[in-house]
Order: sequence, then structure tokens, then C-alpha cells
Amino acid sequence: MGNFKGHALPGSFFLIAGLWWAVKYSLWYATRRNKSAGAGRITTRAMQHRLEITEGAVTLCFSLIGILGEQFAAGGPKFHLYDSSTQHWYQLMNWQHTTMYLFFALAGATSLTVHSIDGAPLALDRLLLGLAFFNEVFGGAVICLLEVFHRGNILLELLRAALCLLQGSWFWQIAFVLYPPSEVKWDLSDHNNMMFITMCYSWHLAFALLTVAAAHTTVLCVVRSKLRRMPPMEMGLLKPREREADSEDEVL
Repeated sequence: MGNFKGHALPGSFFLIAGLWWAVKYSLWYATRRNKSAGAGRITTRAMQHRLEITEGAVTLCFSLIGILGEQFAAGGPKFHLYDSSTQHWYQLMNWQHTTMYLFFALAGATSLTVHSIDGAPLALDRLLLGLAFFNEVFGGAVICLLEVFHRGNILLELLRAALCLLQGSWFWQIAFVLYPPSEVKWDLSDHNNMMFITMCYSWHLAFALLTVAAAHTTVLCVVRSKLRRMPPMEMGLLKPREREADSEDEVL
């Protein structure tokens, strides 16, 4: 993380994750809200499980890439924590960033376990994700921990997506401030620059909220448009097992 690419890489990951969550949870919400109109045929329970497992695998994979990058990139500690010759800790900044990636790896592994094994507590994935964000940003951690007790709340889900987008875009902003790729340098001691960067943070927040709102609105419109073109489905003709599977969609 001690360079431009080190900030841009996790920033891109958070931007992708935030946009993905905005679309995914909007689709789940539209499915639940329009289930009587046959929206359950758009996203089945099996499809949701596959997407949750894929999301956990991608999170775990990207986190491991981040850990390996911090440890084995040029000048990395290569899992060497203590230098006995100097009797000092070795490359602690890299180890701090490795620890941050570690918690997101644990969150991804937990999500894989929860959605792959029957009987695993469903709230565990949100709990581990909350702990991972706690090492990064307090707001995201609070939202994830609230979701442990209020799972499926669309406002919390979309707010988590917005905060994730904010974290991603802010990583890119800080990369340009601390490690500008051009010859134009930021004067970190200039008070006007400090005022601008504070104001810029609010712009990033507005961007995140508007992006999530646009994604949510787009998904709802697409689902409604698709439902209007689909033939009506009689719920009474469904087999009992199919109706039970539909009812279980509410907790995903």
C-alpha cells in the first residue's frame, strides 16, 4: 500500500464490491417485492446460493492476492516479522496491511462455509465481514454488525454498498494525493489543500449514494419491464416443495 498501485488495487476492489452489492441486493429486493407477479422465476434460490458462494470465493481469492502482494512485492518482508540482527520488527507497515487483507480473507472463507454447509449460522458471514470493515472503516463495520440482527433489510444492504463504494473511490483519491503519478505534487502543509480534500470527501460520499440509487432504480425498472413481458404464473399450481423453496428466499 506504500505506493499508488497499492492504493489503487484495493480501491478498485471496493468499488467493484460496492457496485456489485448495490445491484445484487436491489435484485433480491425486487424479487421479494414482486414474487406474486412471478419474479421468483428471474432469480431462483439455487441461483442465489451459487452467487453467494461465488462472491465468497472471489473475496477470499482477492484477499489472498493482497496478502501475497504485501509480502512478496519489491521490498516486502516475505513473512519475515522480526529482524534478529537489528532486534527490531521488520516492515510493520506491510504487516499491518497484510492483517487487513487477512480479515477479508476470513470473511470470504466464512461466507463460503455458511452458504455451502447446512446448519452453519447464517449471521456468521455478516459478523466476520463487520470485523473486517472494523479494521478499515467504522461506518461499514456498524452496518455489517446491524445486519447480523436485521438480515435482509434493504436500507442496510444499500448503505453498506454505498460505504464500500466510498471506501473504494477514497482509496483512489488518497493514491493521487500521497503518490501522484504525474510531476504535480500535493502540498500537504497547505491549509487550502486540506480544506479541499475535506470537501472532496463529501463529494465522494455523494457520488457513492447517487451510484447506489441509480443502480437500485435501474434494477427495479429492468425487473418490472421483464415481468410485464412474462406470462402470468399461477402460484397454486406449484408443488409444495417449490412453494417452500420460494418462501426460503426471504431469508437470503
